[in-house]
Amino acid sequence: MITWFRNLAQSWVAKVLFVLLILSFAIWGIEDIVRNFWRETAVVRMQGAQVEVPEAQAAARRELQRLQRQLGPAFEPSQAIREAIAGQAVEGLIGEHAQRIEAGRMGLSVPDAQVREYVRAIPSFQMAGEFNRLILEQFLRQNDMTEAMFLRLVRDDLQRMQLVGAVRAGAPAPETLARALFNWERERRIAQVAELPLLEAPEPEPPTQAQLERFHANNPDRFSTPELREATLAVLSAETLADQVEVSDDEVRAAFEARRGQFETAERRELEQALLPSEEAARQIAAAWAGNPDLAAVAQAAQAAGGNAVPLGTVARGDLPVPELAEAGFAAPQGGVTQPVRSPFGWHVLRVVAVTPGTTARLEEVQDRLRQEIALERAADMAFDRANRVEDAIAGGATLEEAARRYGMALATVRLDARGDDADGAPVPLPVPADGRAETLRAIFTAEPGRAPRLQELRQADAFIAVELRGVQPPALRPFDTVEEDVRLAFLTDARRRYQEERAAALMGAMRGGQSLAEAAQAAGIPSERMGPFGRRPEPGTPGLTVPPELLPVLFGTRVGEPVMVPTRAGFAVAQLLEVVRPDATAEAEALANARRVAQVQMAEDLEAQFAAALRARAAPRISPALMQQVVP
Repeated sequence: MITWFRNLAQSWVAKVLFVLLILSFAIWGIEDIVRNFWRETAVVRMQGAQVEVPEAQAAARRELQRLQRQLGPAFEPSQAIREAIAGQAVEGLIGEHAQRIEAGRMGLSVPDAQVREYVRAIPSFQMAGEFNRLILEQFLRQNDMTEAMFLRLVRDDLQRMQLVGAVRAGAPAPETLARALFNWERERRIAQVAELPLLEAPEPEPPTQAQLERFHANNPDRFSTPELREATLAVLSAETLADQVEVSDDEVRAAFEARRGQFETAERRELEQALLPSEEAARQIAAAWAGNPDLAAVAQAAQAAGGNAVPLGTVARGDLPVPELAEAGFAAPQGGVTQPVRSPFGWHVLRVVAVTPGTTARLEEVQDRLRQEIALERAADMAFDRANRVEDAIAGGATLEEAARRYGMALATVRLDARGDDADGAPVPLPVPADGRAETLRAIFTAEPGRAPRLQELRQADAFIAVELRGVQPPALRPFDTVEEDVRLAFLTDARRRYQEERAAALMGAMRGGQSLAEAAQAAGIPSERMGPFGRRPEPGTPGLTVPPELLPVLFGTRVGEPVMVPTRAGFAVAQLLEVVRPDATAEAEALANARRVAQVQMAEDLEAQFAAALRARAAPRISPALMQQVVP
């Protein structure tokens, strides 16, 4: 038998089997490489560079976060907006790579020392005038960036400054363009204006029951219940996870020592000050003040000596600008008067009116608060870590309820309208921090029926939510008897609006017949006023320039003598342009110079955009539509 195995091992069949076995183990060990060998991984390929999918995904996430911070909680991106954000992020990366290629071609470089100095000089990363690394690290976490990524962006930005600096510096500002901007900005207009507020319309005839019922039926959008949505919410936040964090006594004690300054109140003193021009006068005031604490008498004596005396109020040591003055003021006892102290302003004498001692809280008094703060800080880190796991679980087929139970999320099913009220108009409680309520409502009312839940961050509340829409109850017309008073009020308001609209139309007809607005308004018993000269953006509250804002764009787009009519918030306004006041460039030289500067900046921006377009065209980027779907945030 052994001889048979030996002979078999030397046969060509056994050798082939051994080779196949070795290859199978080799491929199993480098599975990802073999599987992706012929697969495209670059979302953009261009001359001299390529953009990989992870880089594009990170850029798209940063762009989405930037827009959310800029636009606030009201911004709720739809799928189309997310796709546009992904496209914008990829275009930004194409521009960066094209710029990097051009910098390399031209031999431009940015030394590490210059990058370091630039970062340390950024005001947002400074505290008390000094660079603070903790602020930088917080910025990196908020923007989902590593330090290397951020430094690369800074280096690219410095390179861009070198590249486009010469382009922008040569941008001319044509005098014709500057004067056109100057004329547009400084032009003023005068108009006759008549306003017809709804509140000044006469009381309409009382409507009949039939009229009210017909008005109710013809305006269902005004008298219907709001759309109600039923949704399941899963919330992941520091508050929902804090009870899962254990904080030891040693950790509380260490935090107390590290944050001791938070629990200390500095000593404060109520001070009065006399400021004199000479040391001799200051000594005389100090001696007189020690015998008579009356500030009025000291002020009179100081004024006679060429100085003054005033109360400083209650201040801390750091509030006094001169260290020697602070030392003297906080060394004297209550009721005491200091010896003269010299500063660049003169000779100071202080009197201590009252002393409020500083306080220091004991560990026993703040340990519960500290324990809660530490737990919340760790829970916030846990929330970010678990957010990724929740996304993976939902993408893997887990239901929202299963993911919530598995990762300690708060879960609730609610039925509400877009304002957050139930069918009876009462506010519906939501399991989110108060600052995140508005964002949560928007998430519920932008959710699509049948779509899988998606975890999203509440920017205003440091939390994550996932929304699963369960049902939508469309608006329904309320019964007439339940909204009769609302219908009556709306009917009368519409009647007043029709009345004033007809009067405004009559004024327009009279002006088209040859009358001026002043004549037509006087004949109709409607007050009118000559207003102006006013600009395109009049300063609020300027006397005599109460032009309805709805009229301004119309008046600056019409001809002299032409009548115009617009609805306003209060009712209607009718106007007639009387005169166009052209600006005088000689009298307004500074405004013309400013228009020239604006024109130069605009020209520079146009040249920079053309330069960037030329670099992009030279790089000839090719974008993969299939991989772009993976970039959408």
